[in-house]
Amino acid sequence: MEFFQILTLAVVQGVTEFLPISSSGHLILAPRLFGFADQGLTLDVAVHLGSLIAVVSYFRQDVVAIFGGWLTALAPGGTQTQESRLGWAVLIGVLPVIFAGALLKQIVENDFRSAALIAATTIGFGLLLGWADSSARRERQLSEITLRDGFFIGLAQILALIPGTSRSGVTMTAALMLGMTREAASRFSFLLAIPTILGSSVFVSIELLQNEVTADWQSLGLAVVLSAISAYTCIHLFLRFIERIGMWPFVIYRLILGTVIIAFMI
Repeated sequence: MEFFQILTLAVVQGVTEFLPISSSGHLILAPRLFGFADQGLTLDVAVHLGSLIAVVSYFRQDVVAIFGGWLTALAPGGTQTQESRLGWAVLIGVLPVIFAGALLKQIVENDFRSAALIAATTIGFGLLLGWADSSARRERQLSEITLRDGFFIGLAQILALIPGTSRSGVTMTAALMLGMTREAASRFSFLLAIPTILGSSVFVSIELLQNEVTADWQSLGLAVVLSAISAYTCIHLFLRFIERIGMWPFVIYRLILGTVIIAFMI
């Protein structure tokens, strides 16, 4: 696999996984745009592993606090803490997409990859994100999240199985609709990404092992590193500026991207 292809796909995954613009849609479109051969499942796993490393590294203190809260709550005489409630909300939030992904796997892989569908979801869910950002109260902090909130956001995440929807975009949209601030919505979306990416990577890895796919470990290692660096940088910059810039720059990007797809790829 050529270095330019690895660089392009790794950076595309790292940047788009956590921006509300759809990583799966970009990973489907990038090979068409640059004329790459199909990157295969092994590279998909590698770039998603890089994204997972980035988000766990960035939120390492939160992850440790959540596990500490769970241990405290589960100990004899223990009580629920803010951290343990957040952890349960993340766990409940990931369950719907796990079950839906297992049921719809073949349909998603075979029938949901057309440019027309990606254009429609890119524009449609972009407008929904803009509406949620403009009309929501944006008052609730992450410390106020409930199990019901986690489940509602988890149900919305099922829509991200459709390329072009954007996992981070649809979960942020749902969180904004629940009255959360932009930063709180973004942080919960990123924390929810940890078990979601981990689960999907495990499923795909099992499939690779069953098919005994050969791997270019040097190329895959490079893809992991490049994806992790770009994803970590993206998370940092996004959280730093999101309260000031809002979601509309990403909405406008989605509208432009969807229009370009309609004009040149359908």
